[in-house]
Amino acid sequence: MRKLLRNRINLIVFLLQVPVCLCAQVDFTSSNLPIIVINTGSLEIEDEDRIVADMGIINKEAGLINHISDPFNDYAGKINIELRGATSQEFPKQSYGLETQDESGDARNVSLLDLPEENDWVLYAPYSDKSLIRNILAYRLSRELGHYAPRTKLCELVLNGDYRGVYVLLEKIKRDKNRVDISRLTPEEIQGDDLSGGYIIKIDKNEGNSGPLWCSESGLIYFQYEYPDYDEIVPEQKDYIKNYIDAFEESLISPNFSDPILGYRTHMDDGSFIDFFIVNEVSKNIDGYMLSTFFHKDKESNGGKLTMGPVWDYNLAFGNADYREGFRTDGFQVNINSSPWWWGRLMQDTTFMNDIKKRWYSIRNDQFSNDAIFAIIDSLSLLLEEAQERNFKRWDILGSDIWPNYYVGESYEDEITFLKNWTSQRLLWLDENMLDWTDIAYVPSGVETKAYPNPFRTYFSYDFALDKPGKVSLILYDMNGRKVSTIVENIYFPAGTHTLDWEAGEIPASIFTLVLSIDGKRYSIQKLVKLWRE
Repeated sequence: MRKLLRNRINLIVFLLQVPVCLCAQVDFTSSNLPIIVINTGSLEIEDEDRIVADMGIINKEAGLINHISDPFNDYAGKINIELRGATSQEFPKQSYGLETQDESGDARNVSLLDLPEENDWVLYAPYSDKSLIRNILAYRLSRELGHYAPRTKLCELVLNGDYRGVYVLLEKIKRDKNRVDISRLTPEEIQGDDLSGGYIIKIDKNEGNSGPLWCSESGLIYFQYEYPDYDEIVPEQKDYIKNYIDAFEESLISPNFSDPILGYRTHMDDGSFIDFFIVNEVSKNIDGYMLSTFFHKDKESNGGKLTMGPVWDYNLAFGNADYREGFRTDGFQVNINSSPWWWGRLMQDTTFMNDIKKRWYSIRNDQFSNDAIFAIIDSLSLLLEEAQERNFKRWDILGSDIWPNYYVGESYEDEITFLKNWTSQRLLWLDENMLDWTDIAYVPSGVETKAYPNPFRTYFSYDFALDKPGKVSLILYDMNGRKVSTIVENIYFPAGTHTLDWEAGEIPASIFTLVLSIDGKRYSIQKLVKLWRE
């Protein structure tokens, strides 16, 4: 009874703080979506430094209309709030991170919009993604494959009396039994099985990171601590997770890397890597693999292998980018986004590649069929039928080129049609080309090649066998297509097996492409990874 009275008092105080003139610019009075109302008083929401604000949510039963004049029935109380995002902060419609709080300012676990209880939430603002649903679609596809991905709820936001349009309430990635379900890791757990998990790490831009980046032994991949975060993780835990990833990389470098007992599978959950690959390739996510990329690891007693995910940040996927070939429905994005180098090495394992192929053809008849994916798109766009009109009245961007749009539709229906057509063509291309991998390593009949070690530190050797004589060229290019070194050029070799050795000299650690040509025709294209010297 006391709690109910306190909530009513909070609600009355909050309502008195909300400006009387709400959203006149779009005449916003009701919605079939939940309505979130936030009031900061005179305070401006900033990046990094959170401010305290009031939040109320109107969320009636399914099928009923929510009115802006209705009492808050889902949440009414305090939050702290900050801006989220890096490049997206330049958009006028901005995303927010928030924490639900009790009266004392401590984190308060609550269920918002029927999502599992927690205190960390994100209000994501789709802006350049004019379908408004690309993130939701990607997260849903990952969950369809059996992995945790942030759950989402479409809503409409009113901020300080200003209608802000369609938003997506979603779960922030964090360790929790209902989110990333790994073991809690306290500062006191510094040995044995306790020390082995759980960890969440990510590859991302440094904006918004609570501490400096740290680098793996290869010298090519920089990570951030997500859980425990930089302020809480202790030296023994830092050493453990770094040493584990270093051991994983050493297993990839090893000549026995593909061995099921001695190779990388002792450190890596290959099923999670396969499904992560599929979601990134279906969506052709231009940030995939190298940004907004999360990994986690539980205790050894709970399996304890490096696991990909959860997926995050797909607003520039599904054809919504005019660079890094994101607009094209052909090609493998893993070849464009070549970091981390692990993927190039994994692609050299025939078993791993065959497992991708088997997984692909099994889900194409079920979770990833055209009908299943289009049903998700149709249900979301139907749910947004009314709200999208208000959103694009508030943000008059339909028909405008908003960075980094490739396609610009004149209507919301155009945007949804493009999304479905692009996805259909993408799925068809993947059906026809899965495991072709001509951009990674193509060797026609009559020519055999092998570069080793790969990755290498100071030198590599290149074996090739010719079934007939010819003039051979072997040239190393960087990932921008610039020539790094000509190993041989138009040199006559008789039929038979040959070996070429190459010293790297002062060339820095990076990812390269090695191209073999015979009589002026390209016969093999292969990725090579150079590591830092020991």
